[in-house]
Amino acid sequence: MSDASDRIKHRTEEAVGAAKEKAGAATGNERLEQEGRGDQAEAQAKQTADKAKDAIKEGVDRVKGAFKR
Repeated sequence: MSDASDRIKHRTEEAVGAAKEKAGAATGNERLEQEGRGDQAEAQAKQTADKAKDAIKEGVDRVKGAFKR
């Protein structure tokens, strides 16, 4: 899976988690509400990892660029 599709997938997972949380709260279903919060936390962790990968790649690219000059 490409980086762009991973980012889209992780944002979608976060949105689905938020919807589950709201649906659980609206219906009084605590399990669904907690599952939604968990899904959101997992998606946010994946998004943080995506950002870290991007930062590392940018750093590596800068180092490579410095040696090409």
